[in-house]
Amino acid sequence: MSSVDTRNLERDSMFLMADLAIEGGEAIGRVKVRNLSAGGMMAEGDVPVSPGQRIEAELRNIGAISGTVAWVQGNKFGVAFAREIDPKLARTAVSGNDREAPRYARSALSAPRHDGWSGKLRRV
Repeated sequence: MSSVDTRNLERDSMFLMADLAIEGGEAIGRVKVRNLSAGGMMAEGDVPVSPGQRIEAELRNIGAISGTVAWVQGNKFGVAFAREIDPKLARTAVSGNDREAPRYARSALSAPRHDGWSGKLRRV
């Protein structure tokens, strides 16, 4: 997929960390993924990349994905992936229980208590 083709894909804005390496080689650093689509990503970080360079990004719940640096502007750059991914996988919580919501998304009253309180309120 060319970098021109990926401009029309829906992007998902997020804050996600990813490890970058030169394709098949040495690690070059950790970056913040600012948006992610099926065909590419925009990342931010102080890493030595240049347009046309082949890289590999390790994305949470997706794994290693190869791509080509499409553009660089300051410490931000775009990557066109070599194959399409499912960007929603990167948002999926990392836990042993897939049916349980992340702790920050659960009600405070549903949290387990260690003082014996059952969580039921009484009418006054």
